[in-house]
Amino acid sequence: MSEHDIIKQTKLPVTVNGMLHDLRQLGIEEGDHLLVHSSLSSIGWVCGGAQAVVQALLQSVGESGTLVMPAQSGDWSDPAEWGNPPVPQEWIEMIYNEMPAFDPAVTPTRGMGRIAELFRTYPGTLRSEHPQVSFCANGKYAEYIANGHPLTPQFGEASPLGKLYAAGAKVLLLGVGFDSCTSLHLAESRLSGMPTKKMGTAMLVNGQRTWKWFMDYAYDSGDFEELGRHFEDHGTINRGQVGYAECRLLELKEAVDYAGGWLAKHRH
Repeated sequence: MSEHDIIKQTKLPVTVNGMLHDLRQLGIEEGDHLLVHSSLSSIGWVCGGAQAVVQALLQSVGESGTLVMPAQSGDWSDPAEWGNPPVPQEWIEMIYNEMPAFDPAVTPTRGMGRIAELFRTYPGTLRSEHPQVSFCANGKYAEYIANGHPLTPQFGEASPLGKLYAAGAKVLLLGVGFDSCTSLHLAESRLSGMPTKKMGTAMLVNGQRTWKWFMDYAYDSGDFEELGRHFEDHGTINRGQVGYAECRLLELKEAVDYAGGWLAKHRH
């Protein structure tokens, strides 16, 4: 959606103070550990854009809380599997050899949206070192959440998702659906018989740029929207708006536990 269209659909500008009020109404409190998935355009015309949204989110959890966002970098994956867009077959070997190593301070996110990309560079934000599915954290427990992200399983118990689960974190879907709810991948990592696949990435190994192959689960968010519809009928979800964005606030542990049972029953 263009900025012109967003302005036409916005009655009044959305501000930091307005968003903070909305976040409080939704149920976010100081001291919360909050994992956010977001769409800037869904909020309406924001006075200050992504910067204002990050400021409001940080203020909502306060100094005793922790704000977390996914910082996935899908470009740092096997080019043989790229489809949006694909690259010519004859390029693949060159990409294996020449792709720069993932650098948590430099490597951009892909498909995470403008809010998450700005949050990656925000003062005080720390980023986990997984070359494909890193998370960024800012606040009291940022270092604990970001440190020690294992290469595999990338969404397992030792990942930032596992730590947020143990910490009793909340998840905010800010203008996005359950297909963006990364925390449900933690439930996948717990499934019996979950299929695996070979993955690759460019990363530093002993200080040297290396194309690294590894095995992990074949994560699939294709049924997360359906899963989310069922969870909305059985789980505890606070619904409301931040600006003009339709939002859902849920407990990460409750959602993951429900997803584990639902996926075990419905996945084939």
